[in-house]
Amino acid sequence: MKKMGLNEIREAYLEFFESKDHLRMPSFSLVPKNDKSLLLINAGMAPLKPYFTGLQTPPSKRVTTCQKCIRTGDIENVGKTSRHGTFFEMLGNFSFGDYFKNEIIPWAWEFVTVVLGIPKDKLYATIYLEDDEAYDIWTSKTDIDPSRIFRLGKDDNFWEIGQGPCGPCSEIHYDRGTGKVTTVEEFIKAADEDRIVEFWNLVFTQFDKDENGVYNRLANPNIDTGMGLERISTIMQGVDNIFEVDAIKNILLKVCEISGAKYNENSKTDVSIRIITDHARSVTFMISDGVLPSNEGRGYVLRRLLRRAARHGKLLGIEGTFLTKLCEVVIDNFGGAYPELKEKEEYLKKVIQLEEERFAETIDGGMQILRDYTDELENEGIKVLSGDKAFKLYDTYGFPYELTEEILEEKGISVDLEGFNREMQSQRERARAAREDSNYMGSDDGILNKIPADVNTTFVGYGETKCDSKILLLIKDNEFVSNLEAGSSGIIVSEQTTFYAEMGGQVGDKGLIYNSNFKAQVLDCKKSIAGKVLHFVNVLEGTVGVDTQATFEVDKARRNNIRKNHTATHMLQSALKLVLGSHVHQSGSYVDEDKLRFDFTHFSALSEEEITRVENIVNENIMTVYSVDTDVMSIDEAKQSGAVALFDEKYGDSVRVVSVGEFSKELCGGTHVFNSGEIGLFKITSEAGVAAGIRRIEAVTGFNAIRFVEYKGNLLKEVAETLKCTEKNIINKLHSQSSELKEKDKEIAELKSKLTGSIEEDILSTAKEVNGIKLVAAALEEIDGDSLRNLADKLRDKISDGLVVLGSSSNDKVQFVAMASKNAVSKGIHCGKIIKEIATIAGGGGGGRPDMAQAGGKNPEKLQDAINQVNIIVKDLVK
Repeated sequence: MKKMGLNEIREAYLEFFESKDHLRMPSFSLVPKNDKSLLLINAGMAPLKPYFTGLQTPPSKRVTTCQKCIRTGDIENVGKTSRHGTFFEMLGNFSFGDYFKNEIIPWAWEFVTVVLGIPKDKLYATIYLEDDEAYDIWTSKTDIDPSRIFRLGKDDNFWEIGQGPCGPCSEIHYDRGTGKVTTVEEFIKAADEDRIVEFWNLVFTQFDKDENGVYNRLANPNIDTGMGLERISTIMQGVDNIFEVDAIKNILLKVCEISGAKYNENSKTDVSIRIITDHARSVTFMISDGVLPSNEGRGYVLRRLLRRAARHGKLLGIEGTFLTKLCEVVIDNFGGAYPELKEKEEYLKKVIQLEEERFAETIDGGMQILRDYTDELENEGIKVLSGDKAFKLYDTYGFPYELTEEILEEKGISVDLEGFNREMQSQRERARAAREDSNYMGSDDGILNKIPADVNTTFVGYGETKCDSKILLLIKDNEFVSNLEAGSSGIIVSEQTTFYAEMGGQVGDKGLIYNSNFKAQVLDCKKSIAGKVLHFVNVLEGTVGVDTQATFEVDKARRNNIRKNHTATHMLQSALKLVLGSHVHQSGSYVDEDKLRFDFTHFSALSEEEITRVENIVNENIMTVYSVDTDVMSIDEAKQSGAVALFDEKYGDSVRVVSVGEFSKELCGGTHVFNSGEIGLFKITSEAGVAAGIRRIEAVTGFNAIRFVEYKGNLLKEVAETLKCTEKNIINKLHSQSSELKEKDKEIAELKSKLTGSIEEDILSTAKEVNGIKLVAAALEEIDGDSLRNLADKLRDKISDGLVVLGSSSNDKVQFVAMASKNAVSKGIHCGKIIKEIATIAGGGGGGRPDMAQAGGKNPEKLQDAINQVNIIVKDLVK
């Protein structure tokens, strides 16, 4: 048997099936592109489901891939067993109605025995109990010993998930032991003991199971195979677990190098080493595919894995952050097959570093809280941590619930999951209540939930801003009413409306509802939790009545500004993807009549050059005057068309796809311009970070953009007028003035030096001796602090032995400085005490060392009194 590396096996597999006329396709992203049922790709065939179901036409009827996968269902076993991992690669070859059993069975045998060179006496095959066809092919088209073929039941050799495509399968197994297994019972026992290991599953999708449980044979059966790359690598390298496979072992060795821990010496240490090794690979690949740490969805999976690895690093005694070093090893070992890892290396390391640092900031506090909880439980003999305490760790300290659970499990303590979930739900309700309290819907929620289910409003405002409709319901003070009179506020529900209800980041419309009997101002339009369209109004004139016809007229100018901003938001996202990369995804947005705000996934701040490029791309496509088209289609059709959708957004069967020419295509229910030229101009006003890995851009369009440019222009004019130059010469003028100021500062410093120099002799002439100490004390004017200190220093040098105390009044303040020689200090002089006392006289305070001190004061008129006091203080200090 050949000894082959993991990367070598992957390439050998893909090359083999390319030789059988298969199209080699690169691994799909770990983030599902056409399957909302999956959080992350967890099987080799998962990204190919649209081809199997007929939703999409495959690029070839024969395909081979090595697919990246993430599974966290058995995360508690990772590191504890030889085969569990969260990240793995699945080798597969697929037939979409082309070849079937006759081809794949001999090909599989050829690859295993010829290409890999695995001895035939170490191999077994299993088939479904009733699959005589597979048995005949195995025995007639390969040279396997028929006694090495075992028939197993549905639990082992039949693939199905509820209704739909399904079929029998045939598995190939490797025997790690010695001696031949001769019966099904022996085979099952050896498999349970991990002596015999399954490494390749050939699925024959030949039936379609209907709602009655009937297996209808497919006219064009498919082939779907899966071979775990890590598992076949353990066989080819003669090792017992996936962590000893070459490419993975290199990561493990780096963990040992960083931590100083030795592998295979302590079982508890080994678990931590293996967990870090596995999670480092998962984290690197997930971030490469656009996942960023968060508290929801796949971002939560990433955060959980990264923080779990960081925590086990602490258990190994690793100080500081370390996961970026492991990221480098992952890239070195897997970058050949996945070049995007090398291309994104700096980005990957930045995201990992930031998240690890954030966790380090919170984990110490959280760990101490958890230790306190644990001590409290152990003292009381309790074995369950309450849900509210687990939630506090999650909410306050960023501890994933599973991490708390894992840490406590080591001490034999469980967590109240139901209580945790209750706290989580309460938080969601509090958040929702807080949002509702900030708008008109807060106190009305009770009655809003009582609006009859058959009361629905049809929105007819995509192309119009005015329509006539029947008023169905009126609400006032949390009650259904028959009338709303002038001066009152309430809610109107109608059969149809042109008013857009706030949704998808777009604010609700404002305007008027009126007929010959009343006029009401629409302050906002929102949807209730049940999806009812609500017009929040103030009645300006007359009386509104139920079951009356009225005209619903949106503020057209405001709507037009909102439409411009909303379409520009779509265009901004497309431009950001072009400039920054495909990892950019919407993380939130807000669109009103004044501006647009767009939050997106990106790690670092945009440079001025990047902002300019984004602006230019958007404006170029505005000026191209693309038609903005809206198509209603099924969600599957929308995805197939390439429309951008939000990961966590829930969509109905039919969706609106808004396209700006070929430049932008997104799923959106909002209102938009009819052509990009209507936007006029797009200007970014700010770019900033709002969370880890999340940036925010604010921008303006149309006349607001023009006004923004005008404001900047007027600002420039004011600067030019102030500098007395033309706008073109502002920069030169500023440079010139800066140089002049530096020269002036230099001249001033020289003049001050001369000034202080000229008064040195005058000051020295006032020197006197007090109790054996030579004292120089003087009150000066308009000498700044630096000059005052320099002067005192020179005077002390000139008297060589004694005390200098100077004060100066400048800008309505007083500054003092005192300096003494070593001999004067030895006789009792203490500059700090002297300065403190005289500064108090001038309304200030300060202090310092015995040989040097300085202070300030607020009363310049007291300066001379303070200097006069120095004589008295010196007499008290030196006796």
